[in-house]
Amino acid sequence: MIRKFLAVVLIFNLTACAELQQVVNQLPQGGGGIIGNTEIASGLRQALDFGIDKQVTKLTQTDGFFKNELVKIVLPQELHKVDKALRDVGLSKLADEGLKVLNRAAEDAVKEATPIFVDAVKGITFADAKNILLGKNDAATRYLNSKTQTALYNKFSPVINNSFSKVGADKIWSNLINKYNNLPFTNNVNPDLTDYVTGEALKGVFTMIAIEENEIRTKLSSRTTDLLKKVFALQD
Repeated sequence: MIRKFLAVVLIFNLTACAELQQVVNQLPQGGGGIIGNTEIASGLRQALDFGIDKQVTKLTQTDGFFKNELVKIVLPQELHKVDKALRDVGLSKLADEGLKVLNRAAEDAVKEATPIFVDAVKGITFADAKNILLGKNDAATRYLNSKTQTALYNKFSPVINNSFSKVGADKIWSNLINKYNNLPFTNNVNPDLTDYVTGEALKGVFTMIAIEENEIRTKLSSRTTDLLKKVFALQD
């Protein structure tokens, strides 16, 4: 009986030691000690800041949305019939301009709203930082999205609305919709384009942040600070 008991204890200890060693092996080492969640969180925030600085700023340039197939804003489904009807009656140029100004409004709005995204990153604590670090290549971006989407939308929407006026999108779309509604055999439409472009612009922003996060996770050369090198070494 005693021998059986000792055997069970030995097996238990060996299993526990193996599991403990596995955990220890996953912990990053650097500077003579284990990196804590606070430092990991700082590294993740830095990666997101780089995404904003290097990638999101590209969206603020002319054609930053319009000529970037990853984020280009296309017409919502309910406006496809509007686009087709206008082209069928020879108003292709107006339809093209309508699509372009939606992207122009997003480009202008992102330029104005970049500080909103910077502040959102600063406010993230990443209590579960290690899980995020060891997650998918866009885990930090997804986390930022899930935690800030509503607040960012509420702040971003009026900026988009202002940009509509600034780039003349409101007048162009008012003219475009009126022409469509005056066509025979069509049902009147009155889309909420501010809501639509706000949502699409936010998607574009998070897409570009994710690109930079992926670069930092997968390419050593993209880890341009000691903190990024130290933190992201864990997930290599």
